[in-house]
This record gives sequence, C-alpha cells and structure tokens, in this order.
Amino acid sequence: MTFSMRDLDQALQGCGQKSGIEIWRIENFKPVAVPQESHGKFFTGDSYIVLKTTASRSGSLHHDIHYWLGKDSSQDEAGSVAVMTVELDSALGGRAVQYREVQGQETEKFLSYFKPCIIPQEGGVASGFNHVKPEEHQTRLYICKGKHVVRVKEVPFARSTLNHDDVFILDTESKIFQFSGSKSSIQERAKALEVVQYIKDTYHDGKCEIAAVEDGRMMADAEAGEFWELFGGFAPLPKKPAVSDDQTAESDGIKLFSVEKGKTEPIEADSLQKELLDTNKCYILDCGLELFVWKGRSTSIDQRKSASQPAEEFLRSSERPKSNLVSVMEGFETVMFRSKFDSWPATSTVAEPQQGRGKVAALLQRQGVNVQGLVKTSSSSSKDEPKPYIDATGNLQVWRINGEEKISLEASEQSKFYSGDCYIFQYSYPGEDREEHLVGTWFGKQSVEEDRESAISMASKMVESMKFMAAQARIYEGKEPIQFFVIMQSFITFKGGLNDAFKKYVTENEVPDTTYDGAGVALFRVQGSGPENMQAIQIEPVSTGLNSSHCYILHSDSTVFTWCGNLTSSDDKELMERMLDLIKPNEHTKAQKEGSECEQFWELLGGKSEYPSQKIKKDGESDPHLFSCTFSNENLKVTEIFSFTQDDLMTEDIFILDCHTEIFVWVGQQVDPKKKPQVLTIGEKFLKHDFLLENLASETPIYIVTEGNEPPFFTRFFTWDSSKSAMHGDSFQKKLAVLTNKGKPLLDKPKRRVPAYSSRSSVPDKSQPRSRSMTSSPDRARVRGRSPAFNALAANFEKLGTRNQSTPPPMVSPLVRKLYPKSHAPDLTKLAPKSAAFAARTALFEKFRPTPQEAPTTTPSSSEATNEAEAPKPETSETTEEESMNSINEDSKEEEAEEDSSLPTFPYERLKTDSEDPVPDIDLARREAYMSAAEFKEKLEMTKKEFYKLPKWKQNKLKMAIRRAGSTEKSGSDAMMDQENQFSIVVML
Repeated sequence: MTFSMRDLDQALQGCGQKSGIEIWRIENFKPVAVPQESHGKFFTGDSYIVLKTTASRSGSLHHDIHYWLGKDSSQDEAGSVAVMTVELDSALGGRAVQYREVQGQETEKFLSYFKPCIIPQEGGVASGFNHVKPEEHQTRLYICKGKHVVRVKEVPFARSTLNHDDVFILDTESKIFQFSGSKSSIQERAKALEVVQYIKDTYHDGKCEIAAVEDGRMMADAEAGEFWELFGGFAPLPKKPAVSDDQTAESDGIKLFSVEKGKTEPIEADSLQKELLDTNKCYILDCGLELFVWKGRSTSIDQRKSASQPAEEFLRSSERPKSNLVSVMEGFETVMFRSKFDSWPATSTVAEPQQGRGKVAALLQRQGVNVQGLVKTSSSSSKDEPKPYIDATGNLQVWRINGEEKISLEASEQSKFYSGDCYIFQYSYPGEDREEHLVGTWFGKQSVEEDRESAISMASKMVESMKFMAAQARIYEGKEPIQFFVIMQSFITFKGGLNDAFKKYVTENEVPDTTYDGAGVALFRVQGSGPENMQAIQIEPVSTGLNSSHCYILHSDSTVFTWCGNLTSSDDKELMERMLDLIKPNEHTKAQKEGSECEQFWELLGGKSEYPSQKIKKDGESDPHLFSCTFSNENLKVTEIFSFTQDDLMTEDIFILDCHTEIFVWVGQQVDPKKKPQVLTIGEKFLKHDFLLENLASETPIYIVTEGNEPPFFTRFFTWDSSKSAMHGDSFQKKLAVLTNKGKPLLDKPKRRVPAYSSRSSVPDKSQPRSRSMTSSPDRARVRGRSPAFNALAANFEKLGTRNQSTPPPMVSPLVRKLYPKSHAPDLTKLAPKSAAFAARTALFEKFRPTPQEAPTTTPSSSEATNEAEAPKPETSETTEEESMNSINEDSKEEEAEEDSSLPTFPYERLKTDSEDPVPDIDLARREAYMSAAEFKEKLEMTKKEFYKLPKWKQNKLKMAIRRAGSTEKSGSDAMMDQENQFSIVVML
C-alpha cells in the first residue's frame, strides 16, 4: 500500500515543498497548523508535529520530522501522532528521518530550530487552557544546562535549589538575575545569557534590568545582595546539586531486534553487519541511550506503523534510561545509525548519465555530426565553478623547500611547481579594514615526508611570527582549493623534483628521474574556468590520458602539438593558447583536432587507444557542518552544532567547519596556548576519523583560522558580524557586554592600515569600504612585477577592467621579455625616441589635468574605474597612448578597429620599432594600420578586416611574431641603457 499527499489530513497536504519549519498541534487527534508567530511556544499538555525542510546545494529537499510530546500529554495522543509521522514520511517519499521528542529530553537538533531555547508553558488543548498573559508577573527560577544548545527547566524557587555546578536564571518583575555556579563553565554561562535575553524580550517586552551574579560574591556586592535578599538572605550552598541530572545509564551493549506483526525477535550475531538487515522487514536497534527503528524499502506502510508500537514499549520500560527514538529508512540512514555497525558499505552513488552521453557525442562529432545540445560543454560547466571569495590583487611570495632551507622563487617561477617538491607561499591582500594574510604549504604527490615536515614547521613559525593573524593552509597536489588557483593565476605542475631529498629518494630506490626539463616527450592537460583560474598539469604521455572534454599540449623537444577534444569550447582553447605561451612560447605549433590527428602525434603517445570523454571534475562542496572539538591524550571527540551561527563559535574552544572539499579549524582567542601547536594535528585526525562517514580523503585541504582574523572564504558560511569577533574577553564577558552595553564591544581591536599594493594591483582606494566576501573578477586589475614608481603613475591612468589578467605588465624589462616572449607589452629595448615618449606622456597629463570648473580628481575606486572604462571616449592619439600603458582589452568590440582607408601608407621598413628612418606623427600602438593592403597581407597572411576581427591578444601575438622574425636583437648593454632611460622618464613624470 502506498500513501500519497492527498491521503493525508487536509492540514498536512502540500507541506514540505520549500525550506523552513512547519508545525502542527494535535487537537482531538487531528493536526492543526500553528501560525509562524507562535513557533517555539509549546504547552506541556499537548503533542506537536514539527517538519523541518532543508534545501541542499544541489537543490534537492531533505526532510526531518519530529513529534514532540509534552509531559502531560496522553499515551493515546502519543500513539496517534507517531502514526501520523509515518504517513507524512510516506507521502514525502519515504526519505525523511523521524525523531521522537519528549519534553526535557529533546535532541540537540530539535532544540537548534528554536534558539536560544524553548520554555514549555503549563496547560494544553485537552484541559481547555487558553494562554492569557497574567496581569501580575510571577517570579520563576530556571536551571540552564548545555554548552551549545540550552535546556531550560523551571525548578522550585528556593535557596536549596541552587548549587555550585549549574547556571540559574531568576526572573522577577523588574529584574532578571543570572546566577553562575563557581564550577559552571564559561560556555554555559554565555549560553545562559542568550536565555536571559529571550526572557527579557518575550516576557518583559524588552524593558527590564539585567544582573549577573557570580557564586562566591557576598552581600557587599549590590547586585549579589539584592539577589540573595530574594531568597531570604545568604547561606552556604550544598556541595552536591539539589536538582539531579536526568537518569542516565551505560549501555549493556548494542542489541538488534526484528519486528514482525508488532512483536520483536532478538537477532544473534558475533558482530553487527549491514547484511543482517532485510529490506522486507523492520528492525529495532537498542543502543541504551538511543533507540533506532530501521525500515526496509520493500516494507508496507502497515509494517512501518506496526514497528512504532514495540519501540514505544521499549521506551516506557522502567528498567532503561530515558532515550531518544529515531526512525530511518533504508538507503537514508543517519550517520549516527551507520556508526553503530562494525561495517557499513560506502554509500552508493547514482551513475552519471552524462558520461554515456559524452562518449556518444564525441564519437558522433568525429564523424562530422553536430552534437550541440547533446551534452553540457565545458564553458557551461565552468559557470558552476565555486567562487573563491578572496581578493586576487594582493602580493604573492613563494619558496621551494630544500631540507631546512627556503629558496625564494622569482616572480616568473612562482606558479610553476614540481610534483616531487614542497612549497610555502605567503599571500597578502586587502580586506575589509585591514591587510589579510594567507600562509600555505603545497605538497607534491612525489614529495618526501622529510620535506613535508620541514615545510609545515617553517610555515607554522611564519604564522606565529605574524602573531597568528594569518590564516594557514595545508594543500596537497590534486586537491587544491579554488582560492589557491586564483592566487596562482596560471598554475603549472611539472613531473619530478628539484630538491635534494627527492634526488636522494630517486637514487636510493633506483627509480627513473622524470623531472621535467623542457626536452623529451611531455603531455600537459589544460583546465580551468578563465584567465584568472587556469592550470596545466603534466601527465603521462600516453593516449589514454586524453579526454574529449579537455585541451592538451604535447611536445618532444622542438616539436609541439596542441590537441583539442571535440567537446571543448572556445574558452578552453583560449586557455590552452595562454598556457602554450608559458610552456613552449617560441616554438611553432601543430594544431590537432580530435578525429583528424597525424601519425606523428600518435607515435609520440605510444600509439592510439581508447580514452574517456567525460570532463574531469573535482568533488563538489557539500552543505557545511560545524563541530566543537575536544582534544586530549591524542584522542579527538567532536560534537556537531546544528543550525549553527557565528554566536556558536566560543572563544574558549576549537571548532571544525566541514565542507567536504575542505575543512576549516577555527581557534578561539581564549584557547589554551599549549593546544595551538596541535591545531593542524586536530584537523588531520578529523579527516582520519571521518565522523560524517563521507569518505574524506586525508589530502583534503585544511585551513587554520584564528578568532578575529577570519578570511572571507570562511565567513561566507555565516551571517558575519566582524565587530563580534573583534571584541575582547571570554564568551561570557562578550555576551554580557552586548546585553548591558547596548551591543557595544568591550574593546575594539585597532584597525590596521591597508597597504598600497605594488605587486599585483594599483593602489587601493581607502575611501571606499571593501566587502569581506570579495571574488576575483575578470574586470579587476591584475598587475605583476611593477616598480613602486611606475605603479604610482599607472594608478592614475589605468582603466581597471581592461587588463588582461594572465599576461605580464606593460613596459617590461628584457629579462621578463625573455620569459614572456609572446607578451603584447611594449619592449623596452625597442622604444620610440625619448622625445616621442616625453610628448606622449605630456599629452596624457594635459588630457587628465582638471579644468577650472572641475574639482581635482583622486584615484578612482575599482567601481568608479570600471564605470569610467565603460564610458565611450573619442579615439584621439592621447587615448591611444593611454591604452598602450594598459593591457589589451580582450572583450572590445570588433568594429572598434575597422580598417581605416583614410590613413596614409608607409613601407614596413619605416614602420618597424627599430627602424633607422621611423615615420613621425603616427599612432605607435597601431603601426600595422599604416601598411599597404598588399604588404599587410604578405606579412600577416590575412586582410586588415580579418585581422581586426581577431581578439586583441591574438592580434598582439601576430605582431610580436613579425617583430621577432624581422628585427635583430640589441646587445645586452644597449637594452639595459634603454631600460634605464625609460625608467628615468617615468620617474621624472
């Protein structure tokens, strides 16, 4: 028998279709919807159904069904509401997890829906009780328990009720007192203050005084004296709690029972295995403090209903402790249920249908069939890339580890890593009101443990020297997070290694040294989502390494092939062209298209064979889970925090935020200093234990962040208030300051100056506030290797948003020219005469000089610069000179550079940059436009119209190729002299 939504009671129909909480109160055995404004109000004589619907990142809906039983509700009502939840689960698809909640014994997950607490009120529907606000306030005493969620219970208003171990709240008509026992924890005191705020807002309309009384203060303290006077005066408290904890007991072992026709039968087995569960039956798993009902997928709804009755009988037994009851469906078991078994097979995943489509599409396209729309192309999938949430315009430093030595890498080598080496990087970037720092280690797959330990030690000392203000990252090759790729921009991984430890390992183990040296056969897979996030990974040079959804670079000495799969996009091919400039910039390439390769291509790969077509993707980020950690004697214990917020991060504790693709270890300011060196170990043990049974890899990236220095890629998981993390004091002091000081922090940390970045970006505009959730953008300026003098000048003229983010900066030295021979930046060794340079720069100053009617302009913010770049401007020679200082705008309109027949023509020999008889008064950025049509086609092998339809970066590549072919290199001394002259021009300007 199936149960659909239309078979439910009318009040339940249509529920669970969007994220949120829905509540029904049981009245005369019928569900009645509770209005939104009454959520969180429960009566002791009633029963309730609470449905929590959560939308996952994939868009699917997950349901948790709770039924809450007041201490005065009847057994008949409890039985009927249990049946209703089974029917509701079936109508929702049979995937929901069902929880039985008893007043005073609620699960932490249930309590997290109604933070900070629930305080059930006396009465209910059966007694005819109608809640009316009393005319006179009744003084009440509550006991509060819990570090993460608070269980509030009303206790007798008497001095004998108080003790040294717990936190109490005394609610009087004009004042709310919090009494903290001397042995209560800081976290419990802090959480109890949230209850004080709740009582103040709920029962006093936010209008009453608050007082905090500490155990041990005598009558000399005014507030303590007022508190004790309400109890008839001070007297010593009992050593043991007057209010005992709810009954608990150790489990006698886990027991499994099968349920048939409402009766249970024990299952005898040496070990608890998943294979003991039959899909045609229901089972009860008794774990002492926890009781589970497991329902097979093939069971009927009547079988599932009948399993509830014996479970209720188990709970009513006087010989067992009070337990929570959780019901799960086969295939959708909770982590807690699966963890009770000695072995549980990995969760099976549904086969990806796109894989089969990809193979068919690739085969059809090889035969000339148009497969557009059959599969998602890589360009569409790149839109699904996660956002980096990090500003990509900061300063980067990289060191390679060689034993106990750090070897600093030149700027041109900072994004080229070897698989046998370990690296440390330090990245500094502008934050909201201060400079942010990230110190990370990268371990190659072939690196040795000796170098890894050395890298971790050095990186930790760097963070410590920065007073733990930097976030720290531990990253393995192949598991790099998006933030790493955006920082590196154009990242290349080579085989082999350069350090001594790797060379020693190769020698001792007699394994071939495959270290990349530019010669021999090498194959690179190109991947990424754009110029700000692209990688080239060296892989084994075999045909099985190819993939129809990727582009590749294959070379053997001076022979270079490029190969594009039939499922690649124009964006993928552009990334390949950019990477080619970095790997083999000066070699002629032979383009190969899938299905029409030459024999030499296959020979270099050892012959043709089958290869996949599905795009290689990394695991996606899952819904985050927050855990509180306790680490003692190498033993890690965690407690999950449900429905977490920033307020759950207690300054005395260590927390782990698990996102599956990466984990964050958050360290509070008040954590024991002796535990801080163990933080990375805590993260590694978390990965090893895999508490969520999600198959976490030990190489998963680990971030370590400290309170008050949280980076934006961490705070994005919260509704973040930076003023809270900037407050001093322990958790109790912070929350008390918010309650008693109108939300003002005790003491703000001084704001740190945001530096002017001269390595990757122009000077940031400090007048504009920055968002902590920055993302790299193609429209954002990205500049490498500039001098401070040049950067200061460029900051006033560059149009942010027109910079090519993966190419070297304008005006580069001969050394950088050698490293980036295909760059479109002007060559310092081939500049126009000094007089022309002075005239061009003078024209720039004249253009930007404010008129008398205009106020002097300041350095624009990024948003202003973007708008300025979008505004139409006349095509004057001054504008052309300004654009020559910037990188080429790849997204410019095709019609911007149409062939201009009105321009005069000159021979190529006079238009060359090193011409002995240069043409005066021409646009130096468009020399090719003054060539005759015949000579233009001879040199560039296309017409002017065809040339100007190309992206500007391709135009520049063609022009640079002609320059290299048609000009002779100057001597080193001449080049250095020109460079110095040009630098003096910039400084003088």
